[in-house]
Amino acid sequence: MKITVLAGGVGGAKFLLGVKRQLGWDPFGPAPAARQAAADAVTAIVNTGDDIRLHGLQVCPDLDSCLYTLSGEADTERGWGRRDETWTVQSELRGYGAEAPWFSLGDKDIATHLMRTRMLDAGYRLSDVTAALSDRWGPGVKLLPMTDDRVETHVVVDNPAANTSADDTPAGTEPTAGEADFSEPVAAGSTPAAAQPEQVALHFQEWWVRYRAELPPHAITPIGADAATPAPGVLEAIADADLILIAPSNPVVSVGIVLAVPGIADAIRVAAAPVVAVSPLIGGAPVRGYADKCLQAIGVPATAEGVGRHYGSRSGAGGTGLLDGYLIAEGDSADVPGVRVGTAPLLMSDPDATAEMVAACRKLVGV
Repeated sequence: MKITVLAGGVGGAKFLLGVKRQLGWDPFGPAPAARQAAADAVTAIVNTGDDIRLHGLQVCPDLDSCLYTLSGEADTERGWGRRDETWTVQSELRGYGAEAPWFSLGDKDIATHLMRTRMLDAGYRLSDVTAALSDRWGPGVKLLPMTDDRVETHVVVDNPAANTSADDTPAGTEPTAGEADFSEPVAAGSTPAAAQPEQVALHFQEWWVRYRAELPPHAITPIGADAATPAPGVLEAIADADLILIAPSNPVVSVGIVLAVPGIADAIRVAAAPVVAVSPLIGGAPVRGYADKCLQAIGVPATAEGVGRHYGSRSGAGGTGLLDGYLIAEGDSADVPGVRVGTAPLLMSDPDATAEMVAACRKLVGV
């Protein structure tokens, strides 16, 4: 069984644990042979729109969440980063007044970013670097970035510094010299932020982490996605799959950014394998994160049905969507024309519970 998963964030990483468990392997098992078997069976195409350069280091939050979670090294209590982490470097950086004190990097985590940045600066592609990091961590899943090209998710909001002095202007609200293409939104029908000083385009991480998504988004735009190409192995993983799963990750800023890379959505639409998505909402609310706010920003109702219709059917009217099946939480309802809808408990409380979700996905489309 070859399973390809579109994933992003902590939710995507936890879902991958369930995929591994459902295939009969202990997600945290140390046996190299078992890890290799799982890697042959599961490929994850991971969002990189969250990636950010901090302190000269290339940080890839979603890829790292997958690496740490799948290897049993994630801090499950905090929900991100490494377990048994220390914060000496972060403390020193704050003492120097370094950039972005709102984004915490632990000492162990910084080592990962140092190695990644060193390899990228030496000319290696992000997909090559991810494979090298996986050799150390042994995640048991083939992790592929959605693209090797630079893509950044930006969020257009009312300027949080509109009523403050210039000295109080938050980092990230002004264009960085030499990076104009990544400093303004290019959403169709919107006016560039430079022409509307009351609005600014924040890097997704600043909106998500610093402001906790409390600034209502006017637009969410993957800057650079239109010029990006799928990373090596991405289209092959879709074409060769026996089952394609869309994890219960944020449909807008995780899955949506993956699908924004030209060629990926088209490959899914024509794939031989059935495609099943799992709703990220239970009772109209995300278990964690701000998916509801992101959906509202693009005009999609924050309901199981809204998400299902957003993804759409491959075989329904026009066949322009993505799905054959859609798994929603017990107690929720969804009418998605052309899509088989099933229900199951969707709380990913542990790998066993998540494996039951994956089993329900397989049953829904008969694989």
